[in-house]
Amino acid sequence: FGPDPGAGVTIGATVPTGFEPTAAEEVGEKIGAEARIGKDRGRIYFRIGADKLPLVHRLRSVDNLFVVVAEYNNYQFKESKEETLLDLQKLASQLPWTIALEVWKMNNALKKKRGRRRGGNSSVLTPKGDVSKEGDTEADSPRPEDEEGRDEDGGGCAPAERDAADKPLKFRVTCNRAGDKHSFTSNDAARDFGGAVQEFFQWKADMTKFDIEVLLNIHNQELVVGIALTEESLHRRNITHFGPTTLRSTLAYGMLRLCRPQISDVIVDPMCGTGAIPVEGAIEWQQSFFIAGDNNDMAVNRTVNNTNHILKRRQEGGSSAPGLRMDTARWDLCRLPLRASSVDIIVTDMPFGKRMGSRKKNWDLYPSCLREMARVCRPATGKAVLLTQDKKCFAKALSRMGGLWRRSHTVWVNVGGLHAAVYVLKRTGWVHGAAAEDGAEGRGEGEEEELL
Repeated sequence: FGPDPGAGVTIGATVPTGFEPTAAEEVGEKIGAEARIGKDRGRIYFRIGADKLPLVHRLRSVDNLFVVVAEYNNYQFKESKEETLLDLQKLASQLPWTIALEVWKMNNALKKKRGRRRGGNSSVLTPKGDVSKEGDTEADSPRPEDEEGRDEDGGGCAPAERDAADKPLKFRVTCNRAGDKHSFTSNDAARDFGGAVQEFFQWKADMTKFDIEVLLNIHNQELVVGIALTEESLHRRNITHFGPTTLRSTLAYGMLRLCRPQISDVIVDPMCGTGAIPVEGAIEWQQSFFIAGDNNDMAVNRTVNNTNHILKRRQEGGSSAPGLRMDTARWDLCRLPLRASSVDIIVTDMPFGKRMGSRKKNWDLYPSCLREMARVCRPATGKAVLLTQDKKCFAKALSRMGGLWRRSHTVWVNVGGLHAAVYVLKRTGWVHGAAAEDGAEGRGEGEEEELL
C-alpha cells in the first residue's frame, strides 16, 4: 500500500438499521478501532491503518464498505438548485482523492489474491490537476430506494485489473440522499457531481459495467464522499437457496450477537426458514452447537442445501476450517422434540403475518410458541432473541406468559421496508407449568403498551 501502510484512513460501513451499536462493538473487538455511529441511520465510521484492511472484510455485521474521501458535517447547501449543483461540480476537483484511491487499489489487490475478483480495471491515471489517482467511474442515477425510504446506498464495486492498462477506468456516481430541505434530487447531484469527476479524471461513465463507484452520501447537512470497497452487499454471503422471506446474514449476526453465545451453548432456531441464523452462528461461534428446524419441508431442504454449499465451498477452497456444528430437523414448533430445560438460547425470525402466515394465525401461534420456547429453555439462564413485525400480537402473547419470560430490551429495525422489532428476552426461574400463564400479577395492558 504505498509508502506508509500504517497511514490512517476512514472506513464507512452500512449496517442493518438499529444494529449500529452492535456493529461498532464488533469493530472494536476485531479491529481495535473505535467506531462512531453516523448521523444517518444504518452507517458507522472508523479509522484504521491501511494495513488492517484485510480485517475489515472479516466483519460480519456490515452490509457494504467504502473508504471516505472527505466528510463535511455541516455542508452549506445553497437555497437554489443551480448554485448547489455548481458547488458540487467545483467540489470534485478540490477533494483529497489520493489516499482513498490508493486504498481502493489495495482493496482490489486483496480481492484478487483471495480469488474474488470480477473483472475491471486498475490502471493509474493522472487527472487534470495536481493529484495522481487511479480508478475510473461513471456518473449514475441513484439506485432504487432502500428499506428506509431514502435512496439506497448501494453495494459498491471492486474492479479487477484489465489486460490493457492504458484504457481509462469506467465509473459511476451513486447518490444516497436523506432530508426534505434540499433543493435538488439525488439524480441531480449524481449527474452533476459525476460529470465533474469525469472531467477531472478523464474517466469513462458507465452505469452498469463500472470499475469504480463513487458514493455521494447526503443526510440533511452532512455530506460524505466515498469510494465503494464491496462489489455487492455482504449480507448475501451464506445463502444460495433463497426462500420467500430470507433473513439477511448481517441481521442474523446482529441478533446472535445480542445474546452473546458462550462455549458449549445449545442454540435453537425453531423457525429456521433458509437457515440464515443457524448457518451464520455455526460459522462465527464454532464452540456452540446449533439446531435448525421448521415445519415446512421446503424450508428444511433449503437449510440443508445452504449448509452443504458452505461445506462444499470450503472443501474446494482447501480450507482447514472445521465442519459446521449444526443439525437440521423437521418439527412442529409448538411440540419441539427437545427435552425440557435443554436449550441455552433461542434465536428466530417469527412470521410477520404478511408474506408468510397471517395476522389472525399469529394470535394463536405466538402464545403457543412462547410457551414451548419457555419449556425447552433453561430457567434463570436461558435467553431468546425474537424478530417480528407483528408487535401488537407479540406484546399480548408475552403478557400472557406469566413469569416465564422477562423482556430485557428491544432493538427497532427496518426489514424490507417494514418497521419491526427484535425482542431480547430472558428466561426467569419459574418452572414451566408452575406459572399462571394467562395473566400474571403486574403484567397487563401497561406492559403491552411498553412493548409496542
